[in-house]
Amino acid sequence: MVPVEVIVQENFLATTPSAIDHADQFPCPMATSTWESWFYQWLEVLEAELVPASNYELTLRLTNDTEIQSLNAQYRDQNQPTDVLAFAALEVDFPEIPLPMQQSVPLYLGDVVISVDTAYRQAQQQGHTLQTELAWLASHGLLHLLGWDHPNEESLTKMLNQQKMLLRIVELAV
Repeated sequence: MVPVEVIVQENFLATTPSAIDHADQFPCPMATSTWESWFYQWLEVLEAELVPASNYELTLRLTNDTEIQSLNAQYRDQNQPTDVLAFAALEVDFPEIPLPMQQSVPLYLGDVVISVDTAYRQAQQQGHTLQTELAWLASHGLLHLLGWDHPNEESLTKMLNQQKMLLRIVELAV
């Protein structure tokens, strides 16, 4: 069992005309318990890739294009909105954690930030639900927190296949 605490933050004000037209679908239709269940199931499958700890913690921030553009400009020097950003807490070689600490303190994996504006547009373009698109982006962000990256086509293909597998686990498909 991989206990996980997901801190869900919503800072969402629809900014795109299409999002405003569908304001009844915002904020995200999923409860915090759904997010926790998904991340729990995903971490169970990915357990071999985790630094050993008694439990894990991550933050999921659902926001809009304006905020994610600001973060993208600040941290990636790209002054444009994006769909998902991941800020891994374990990006450096992690020192061995003393056993008593492993058993008492959650290991913080990092932050995943998703623009619901962009997710909504992408869901429409892909012909699936907002819930599916948000799960797709959250799984992508989680993989980044665990050290996955996609600097070339081969690694991108592997990562996308892993995301598809993670979505099947929570009974979603892309």
